[in-house]
Amino acid sequence: MATTPGLLTDWPWTPLGRFKYVVLAPWVAHSIYSNATKGESERDLTNLLILPFLLWRMLHDQIWISISRHRTANGKNRIVDKTIEFEQVDRESNWDDQIILNGILFYIFNNLLSNASRLPLWRTDGVILTSLLHSGPVEFLYYWLHRALHHHFLYSRYHSHHHSSIVTEPITSVIHPFGEHIAYFLLFAIPILATWYTGTASLASMFGYITYIDLMNNMGHCNFELIPKRLFSIFPPLKYLMYTPSYHSLHHTQFRTNYSLFMPFYDYIYGTMDKSTDSLHETSLQREEDAPDVVHLTHLTTPQSIYHIRLGFASVASKPEGSTWYILLMWPVTLWSAIINSIYGRTFILERNKLEKLKLQSWAIPRYNVQYLKKWRSRAINGLIEKAILDAEAKGTKVLSLGLLNQRKELNKNGEFFMRRYPKLKLRVVDGSSLAVATVLNSIPKGTTEVLLVGNLTKVARSVALALCERGIQVNISSQYEFEKLKQSVASQSNLVVLSKSVAAYKTWLVGDGLTEKQQLNAPKGALFIPFSTFPPKKVRSDCSYLHTPAMLAPASLQNLDSCENWLPRRALSAVRAAGIVHALEGWTEHECGENMLNVEEVWQAALKHGFRPLGSPSNWSHGLFDWLIDA
Repeated sequence: MATTPGLLTDWPWTPLGRFKYVVLAPWVAHSIYSNATKGESERDLTNLLILPFLLWRMLHDQIWISISRHRTANGKNRIVDKTIEFEQVDRESNWDDQIILNGILFYIFNNLLSNASRLPLWRTDGVILTSLLHSGPVEFLYYWLHRALHHHFLYSRYHSHHHSSIVTEPITSVIHPFGEHIAYFLLFAIPILATWYTGTASLASMFGYITYIDLMNNMGHCNFELIPKRLFSIFPPLKYLMYTPSYHSLHHTQFRTNYSLFMPFYDYIYGTMDKSTDSLHETSLQREEDAPDVVHLTHLTTPQSIYHIRLGFASVASKPEGSTWYILLMWPVTLWSAIINSIYGRTFILERNKLEKLKLQSWAIPRYNVQYLKKWRSRAINGLIEKAILDAEAKGTKVLSLGLLNQRKELNKNGEFFMRRYPKLKLRVVDGSSLAVATVLNSIPKGTTEVLLVGNLTKVARSVALALCERGIQVNISSQYEFEKLKQSVASQSNLVVLSKSVAAYKTWLVGDGLTEKQQLNAPKGALFIPFSTFPPKKVRSDCSYLHTPAMLAPASLQNLDSCENWLPRRALSAVRAAGIVHALEGWTEHECGENMLNVEEVWQAALKHGFRPLGSPSNWSHGLFDWLIDA
């Protein structure tokens, strides 16, 4: 929102929310009906192609978003180092509004003007006219419009909304109030209207011109430099005819320079060219990939999760993972990506963050939950994990945390497989078990005397049961088989018992993978489900409480956090991911994988010291770990 919002700030369809596309429905329906009922000679291909063109524009923008987010996370050729936060993602979530407006205007003019319908595919004179009118009047008028928008009166009411983004992303280019967009559309309509008026319009000149605008807008705001310096050496006048991402980035950091649209010509003429333009272009091209101190190794969960990761749909990734109806409509893209990932997929950089002096990155293995559970896939998946560990080692990484299913006992014995294979690794491998145990223990309500442990036993579950039994809390196991396995590692066996009464008697449930819907339905009203598993249970009871999987809120100083980690809320990190960061901050030298565990209380206190906080009420932890258990 602008500093002092002016007239026509909001888009007319803002109240419709996600259903805003219904404003296009009558036009699309009319287009399909009229072309279906008319004879072949009367059909208007131009009208029929408007909807596919709008979809192309959205796809084009999304490709730029994904590439930009990957390249800036990687660090190579990155221009601005400052961070993007949730506030910017929310503000830029309406980037497609201008595409809707563009569609409505195309349909209106196509129906009103005979010269705007039944256009040929190509006309050379129309393409030349469009190019000349853009290079001349459009660039000139835009320059002075842009300077006017930086006058304090217009800037505070309109253009400040766009400049709220110091670090730009491709979609930042179209984030403007509705009134400002109207001015831009009138400006960019000059070449299109001229070709319609002169009868030289074609599909290439009209759709090609809008695609050119999208391309240059996205490139100018992508925050990584991709235009090679030698291009300007081969043809020096090109620097007056084409800007670069670093050129426009300076406009967002300096505000009073580099006003031109796509051709810097008028900045040179009127003396508004930033003096550091050439040097920033050169230094950005020379910038190498980041060398992370901590790597969190995660993976995709389902084929649909490609839309939820931060390289996917930015607004979707900024919210906890859930079912979104329109993603189901994209099943062809989902299927295609799943096939490509299964055959050619390689580990990729997902996200970069910074905490204190630590550089953090998240890497994703392009494999899904179901693939991790297939025994015949273990070798290939372990190969991807192994390569990621060796790549991190080569980059000088201090700590690598194995997230989600990358540490399954059946897969690689909680990471121990790699430690045995590479005993001289300098980086530390962390599975986050100790911090996960601590978060589970500190989620148990004060005054609890007994808990029910349900689900497949894991390293975390065994450690939680051990800690509770040692402090006099009775742990009830629903399975005799699981009881026999667990009692071997529990010293205080008197507090570990096989379920001897109905599950309806237990208000506190510690649950893991394997929890069934039937078991949940048998729980008493008001029961509390506390997961110790990597994945949350499917919620089937509305009259019970479900806590998050082991996780902590990130410190306020953790930067560049603009997406949610799977199903966790904003600024929440899984215990595994947080544990890797704490491990590096403390400088601990031991691995935490296999059966090895760190001191649970020491890890918890270290996490609190560095600003991590529990997701729930602080009443259980404010006086120190396990204090309430000792009191009990």
